[in-house]
Amino acid sequence: LHHIDLYVVTGELPGLCAGVYHFGPHDFALRRLREGDYRAVLVEASGRSPDLVHAPVIIASASTYWRNAWKYQARAYRHCFWDGGTLHANLLAAAGSARLDPRLVMGLADRPVERLIGLDPGREGAIARVAVGRSVQRAPPPAPMPELQFETEPLSHSEVDYPAIRVLHAASSLTDGADAASWRGPFPVSEEPVATGSLYPLRPKAEPEVPRESLDTVIRRRGSTRAFDRNRWLSFEELSTVLDRATRAVPGDFLDPPGASLLDLYLIVHAVDGLTAGAYYYRRRDCSLELLREGSFRAMAGRLGLGQELPADAAVNVYSLANLSPVLARFGDRGYRAAQLEGGITGGRLYLAAYAQRFGASGLTFFDDDVTEFFSPHAAGKSVMFLVALGHPDRAALGLKT
Repeated sequence: LHHIDLYVVTGELPGLCAGVYHFGPHDFALRRLREGDYRAVLVEASGRSPDLVHAPVIIASASTYWRNAWKYQARAYRHCFWDGGTLHANLLAAAGSARLDPRLVMGLADRPVERLIGLDPGREGAIARVAVGRSVQRAPPPAPMPELQFETEPLSHSEVDYPAIRVLHAASSLTDGADAASWRGPFPVSEEPVATGSLYPLRPKAEPEVPRESLDTVIRRRGSTRAFDRNRWLSFEELSTVLDRATRAVPGDFLDPPGASLLDLYLIVHAVDGLTAGAYYYRRRDCSLELLREGSFRAMAGRLGLGQELPADAAVNVYSLANLSPVLARFGDRGYRAAQLEGGITGGRLYLAAYAQRFGASGLTFFDDDVTEFFSPHAAGKSVMFLVALGHPDRAALGLKT
């Protein structure tokens, strides 16, 4: 099911020759697809993005649609950015912890990228690029770029084509560097609506209280919780810490000024000490939760999450929503990709912050319009990008030692 691949485009590095590489997670190795420095292909395709011009390493992500579409059909296109987003949350955190100043780049023409790394446009699509590190030396002009011809193993005895995926990808693609350069720029930040409900300022844990495990340990332990314990509550400090960490600025070329976001977060709280059960809106600017509606909504959360038990049993559900009208007005159809990807990154950060505090998380799908209706009138006109359920695992149900 995991359909996201990573490709590394690099200049000459200590211990690694300049080239284009594919990363194989099965053996944790890089395989060279092209020899030589091809970073300039991506720089030119981005309209000379300042994030890419001086990057010694550029990591490109791509999806092979059928690996996910066999189960989720055309909706798998959204999963490209959900699964890609959670992966990029790990990638940005790892590169950031190594002080490599990672920058997420969405403003880049698609076809040169796909040709560079040898994608089949009918079955695969580029997702995002991450500039890693900074160098005073710019990439040299690229060598001639012949088509890559590699024999690949079939994914299945047969594949079902979902044309809507290709239509969505083509409609949200950029054509060349000039198109990419004009795509980048600030997103107008709207004022938050006046609060009408009770406000609960976040109380994130102080630094001495935050667990000190290494990032790689947390990433290796992180998974998707398959059963939550209704009888174990989260503390308000634990939830506050999750929200504080997950909503910090994403370093992306579509999120300008720094700290801007395409998303609004809504919550259904079931079992959090210090919070009344009910529906909430997260007010980013003053870091507080606004109570929209008080009540026990476990059954409703289950229905909104495709009738699954996980969102009903969790302590809290966090929904990322976006008002797509201004996003599409500013960024065109590609703004849909950006909003979905930021939703996935936010979801991935929720995962990491939960597992770092030794409770669980699970990303779920949902009935889109029903979620919007539940949080309306506050969320009227917004679309759901991602859902993460948070809580303590039910260790008995999972067959784990207590």
